[in-house]
Amino acid sequence: MSSHQHSQRRGSGAMEQYFSATQKMEQEVMFPSLLRGVFLQQEGAAPAPGGHTDLYERYQLLKAIKPVVEKGLASITDQIQSDADTDTSSDDDTMDAQVEERLSHHLSGLQQVLTHLTRDTNALTRRYSQILEQVSPSEGQPSW
Repeated sequence: MSSHQHSQRRGSGAMEQYFSATQKMEQEVMFPSLLRGVFLQQEGAAPAPGGHTDLYERYQLLKAIKPVVEKGLASITDQIQSDADTDTSSDDDTMDAQVEERLSHHLSGLQQVLTHLTRDTNALTRRYSQILEQVSPSEGQPSW
């Protein structure tokens, strides 16, 4: 699975960025509970559509989305290959043009979604690092 998910796909810069961002988030965010009650608006970021979600919930969501994205990409790739196999028998150029148009439309939509998810993931990881910096020094300080 891991070798499959990181395989290079053509024109997938956004995909690679997304996977590396989620990987970094999973490695760095060791204590997700620190994200409870923290919101990105404090950073001056645009409020999320569901602006009441704290970063803990967003972290859970981003983690849940990752396997869905991986599975979806794998099935899209399989579908494209099987479509290509079945379409070789027909010499219908308009059919090819329609498939190509639909594919590029879906890919640009996918790229936008991946870019958005990557931005969210990176912002969450940055915010988590800031929280850790605030928490760590205070542990060594006297409480009085």
